[in-house]
Amino acid sequence: MRPTLLSRTRRWLGASALALLVGIGGVSTAFVLTGQAANAQVRNAAQIVVPQVNQQQGFADLVDAVKPAVVSILVEAEEPARTVQRGGEFEFNFPDLPEGHPFRDFFDQFGGPGGPRGQGGEDARPRQFMAAGSGFIISEDGYVVTNNHVVSDATKVTVIFEDGSEQVATVVGTDERTDLAVLKIEGKDLPFVSFEETPSRVGDWVVAVGNPFGLGGTVTVGVISGAGRNIGGSSYGDFLQIDAAVNTGNSGGPAFNTNGEVVGVNTAIYSPNGGNVGIAFAIPAHTVKQIVDQLIDTGSVTRGYLGVSIQDVTKDIADSVGLANARGAIVREPASDGPAGDAGVKSGDIITAVDGEQIDDALDLSRTVAGKAPGSTVELTIWRDGAETKLSVTLTELTAEAAPAPDAPVPPADIPESTSSLGMTLVPNGDGSGGLLVQEVDADSAAAQRGLAVGDVLLEVDNKPITSIADFESAISGVESKGLHTALVKVARNGEARFIGLPLGEEG
Repeated sequence: MRPTLLSRTRRWLGASALALLVGIGGVSTAFVLTGQAANAQVRNAAQIVVPQVNQQQGFADLVDAVKPAVVSILVEAEEPARTVQRGGEFEFNFPDLPEGHPFRDFFDQFGGPGGPRGQGGEDARPRQFMAAGSGFIISEDGYVVTNNHVVSDATKVTVIFEDGSEQVATVVGTDERTDLAVLKIEGKDLPFVSFEETPSRVGDWVVAVGNPFGLGGTVTVGVISGAGRNIGGSSYGDFLQIDAAVNTGNSGGPAFNTNGEVVGVNTAIYSPNGGNVGIAFAIPAHTVKQIVDQLIDTGSVTRGYLGVSIQDVTKDIADSVGLANARGAIVREPASDGPAGDAGVKSGDIITAVDGEQIDDALDLSRTVAGKAPGSTVELTIWRDGAETKLSVTLTELTAEAAPAPDAPVPPADIPESTSSLGMTLVPNGDGSGGLLVQEVDADSAAAQRGLAVGDVLLEVDNKPITSIADFESAISGVESKGLHTALVKVARNGEARFIGLPLGEEG
């Protein structure tokens, strides 16, 4: 089961019907929201003050305090024209209906004779739709946070307040990577909420307020079920998991703690059918604040770029290099023109800290570097050749461009030599790029258990390039002479390199 983005459920708008497209979006960035008693001093007219929550009496006072800052978002948008394939597997055949026939308009939608697509099959009319989501106000002068997927493709965005009044909003900026967006409405002394300063913990109460299925002002309550979740389909992986009921239309709405502070922005659900099953995901407040501040300041988000392809450090990998703990990110390859390579970072280096901050895994490194400003200099703590070293790297800016993957390995036409070692039959790689091609793997071997398969290419053992069986055996002997029982092996599959820790004993 895959996590489901709280996405818009689209119904096309015809001549006789207007269908509400239900979706979700929202994030908030706030200036101040305190959890003091009702008689606490108010800093300005717009600041919301939340009474102390008595959990035996429920959350009504908290909800009354924060609801004015939570808004529904109505989006009018259009989807680009689509092309219908004709003459192939997906060909559509339409009846030859006379002008004025009651079904003529229906078939014209799908590119029928005389319809808008014409003979070429190209729809000349973009499809219009509407969607609804959630958001909340983060400043007294009208900045509103929601999800990017709520307002993407929007031609008009309307913010609907708790009292039913409406205002057309301007999209200030969006960030697809974290699925956040900032809107702006006109006003002064507007009610607004703030982000938590101290991170909430697993088990803390959360109150979600939003617009599920277009039912604005809906409140659900639960706890934080987990933290640091990485969900499929997202390039950002540090979500809070909550069990407060979240459904389509909640997206972009806030999850509050008992002080009325925003702990996260509801973004996705884990569901077999698109409905609530008690597992929802929210972007944590510390990330939202960072992104929203940039969007308000510049309208876009810039991220630091290190220029390395990386992977997690497994226990096998840690054992193979003498690292006490399986943490950090191992560098598969530094980019040829990237800042890391220029600074001396090598394939096989394990980055264990950035500016003294421990790195737990590859995703942690990606998030940490992305949070740095382009042009800034960071200090990397690296484990290399059984010892710790430090390198300074000046980051550049992350862009959407990706380097093309190299071609897949080619078996040699004439096999000059082959051998079976550690449960594998190996031959020199036939494309001239070096390495040994795996031709066979013993199903009961440690190599098979670690995922090695026919077609993989072994590029290095113990950070030493191998081009022959003799190189391989010599490198394995070198690992054993160090007293290690696991070899660090660099493997290429479908043009992408990765590291594995390969046990050298009989058992895997």
